[in-house]
Amino acid sequence: MRRLLDINNPIIRFLTAVFDLMALSVLWALFSLPVFTMGAASAALYSAAFTHVRRGDDYLWASFFNAFKENFKRSTLCWLVALLVLCLLTGDALILRSLILKGYPMGWLYGVTLALLVLTLTWTVYLSAYAARFNGTVKEVLRFSFMLLRAHPVKMLSVVALVLGGIAVTLTVPALVIFVPATVYWGASFPIEAVFRKHLRPEDRERVEREERE
Repeated sequence: MRRLLDINNPIIRFLTAVFDLMALSVLWALFSLPVFTMGAASAALYSAAFTHVRRGDDYLWASFFNAFKENFKRSTLCWLVALLVLCLLTGDALILRSLILKGYPMGWLYGVTLALLVLTLTWTVYLSAYAARFNGTVKEVLRFSFMLLRAHPVKMLSVVALVLGGIAVTLTVPALVIFVPATVYWGASFPIEAVFRKHLRPEDRERVEREERE
């Protein structure tokens, strides 16, 4: 019984991670309710998924809330830019779908628009990750997050797969949506952190290496 309740027991660690992911998803949803705060909530979600769930640092609430406060202004401005792009692509997709239903041969353009929409959703994950992990202006966050997305297409596709998987799970089993946001960001942290390590500035590399040793 003592071994079963040991915090280092794989079963206990798994159940703890599941609870943490559920709690983070709920926090993300609550802090995203005004919509315009979704950028800061997403940066906080990535930060907590990486620092708390993956590395076991800090308390879950403290990790999330501190990141939300620290990244609020910058992440909000970045998110508003991304939201504008998402709204334009979503509007285009809806218009093209209505034209297809009326018999217009717009299938290929509809497919391209959906692909761009998924790619933009994937970019928002990189955007949140970069804002959570590094300093920089709004322009730098927008620019470098997109550059890193393009620089490693294989890693990008793995994040695309996570985004599509999250959408599929939500549509298929809506009740599991309580796990989806944090699980997607937690899973995305593995390829994204690998990308970050390849492009770190010397001072950032020293900081990351120091964090990994602690």
